[in-house]
Amino acid sequence: SRFRADDEIARLLFLRKPDPPHRRARSRERSPAPLAATGGSQQARNGPARDVMVNIKTISRSEEDYARARKRDVDKVFRNPDPKLHPFEKAREYKRALNATKLEKVFAKPFLFALDGHMDSVWCMETLRDSLRILLSGACDGELRVWNIAERRCLWSAKAHDGFVRGISCDATARRIVTCGDDSTVKLWKISQSTKREVGKDGNVKPLATFLGKSAYVAVSHHYKDKTFATAGSVVDIWDQRRSDPVHTFDWGADTINTVKFNPVEVNVLASSANDRNIVLYDIRARAAMRKVVLHMATNAICWNPMEAFNFSVANEDTNCYTFDMRKLDRAMNIHKDHVKAVMALDYAPTGKEFVTGSYDKTIRIFPVASGHSREVYHTRRMQRIFSVQFSRDNKYVISGSDDTNIRLWKARAAEQLKIMLPQERQKQNYLNKLKKRFKHQPEIRKIARHKHVPKQILKARKLKHTIAKARAVKEERRRKHSKPGSVKNKSARDSKVVTKGHSRTY
Repeated sequence: SRFRADDEIARLLFLRKPDPPHRRARSRERSPAPLAATGGSQQARNGPARDVMVNIKTISRSEEDYARARKRDVDKVFRNPDPKLHPFEKAREYKRALNATKLEKVFAKPFLFALDGHMDSVWCMETLRDSLRILLSGACDGELRVWNIAERRCLWSAKAHDGFVRGISCDATARRIVTCGDDSTVKLWKISQSTKREVGKDGNVKPLATFLGKSAYVAVSHHYKDKTFATAGSVVDIWDQRRSDPVHTFDWGADTINTVKFNPVEVNVLASSANDRNIVLYDIRARAAMRKVVLHMATNAICWNPMEAFNFSVANEDTNCYTFDMRKLDRAMNIHKDHVKAVMALDYAPTGKEFVTGSYDKTIRIFPVASGHSREVYHTRRMQRIFSVQFSRDNKYVISGSDDTNIRLWKARAAEQLKIMLPQERQKQNYLNKLKKRFKHQPEIRKIARHKHVPKQILKARKLKHTIAKARAVKEERRRKHSKPGSVKNKSARDSKVVTKGHSRTY
């Protein structure tokens, strides 16, 4: 029993087991008697044997810290972060980042579905400010439709205008919308008046009010807090929903105003662009035009940054987009260039960090505000020229309206999973994103991440565009080289895009 107890103690304390009795007897016989010379034994000199208490430190673990509570739970892994124990950690993380970048390209499927029902090209669209489901669209045949994106069906439609529906904008309450068209009218609609009626009963849907103008209107934008909206035509008119005539008119020497847009932060400031290539900023409180800038080509769309009150971006006819600061209009903050034809539409994400563009080259691109090149490009074989684009209010989807009468819904991030992710899956995805961000400047990862499949005609047009830009740079350098020193100044691309800048003007 004594040896059994010793074995049990040795097993519990992770010690070496004691030798069996027969080995102990042999060791006693072989070893000489150490006390023979001194006479007497150890026991005789020290008296009877006593029990000695020894303090032993042990490792104590709680089963709850490392055991699974349920069978489906993931086993907890305890890791020592000491870098000496992980000499190949950087190499492993680089390989994981490379594989994650490749798999992101493999599983990139941005297109979700299309909404069909319009009989002509979709010219303009609008999303409500407090809803993720409702989408408004206007077509070139004058039809207005209200869609439920979640159910993929049209709630109601109406013959809004004779000719194009040029613009749609929702009011501050997100319960009413304003539309304008080529028939020189502006109409006010209630969104929920016919949500339970079936599609096809167009005659039952009537506007709440109709405002008559003197010329055709090509754009409309509603104030973000008041019952005020602005229209663009031969002049910029400021309207009130409770009055039938414009309360004020702005005009600065342009035949036709292409677009008008209110600032969502500084709500009393609005911007407009005209066919004479100018961009004008107005203040409706002072009833004055604050700034004016002229570019080399006309601007097709304007959108304000919802998070930075002074910044706005424009879609230009020269295939580029420009971001400006309204306080310094003599120089562009950034030039976004990847399209090969005129950019027709532009809309900011709710975060203010990126925007989506639609072009005449049949592609949709998503640009980071701080980058000059797009991070995503979307295209299909059937999709035609893009006339309108919208970012969803949750920053997850992109909506496009094109010349082929269809409205398409895309993912804002091509490889993002739409399913509900488990905490472990979300943690792994965040880990891989951090790795890709850490190694994004490595040549192999950078090459894979930048590569995008585009149609052959766009690839040829892009190469031709680069060739022309390179030839212009060579010509400018030769002109500077063979001219008098200082006569030909070297201007940056951001400075050269602005032709002239005008001062304020009061009405």
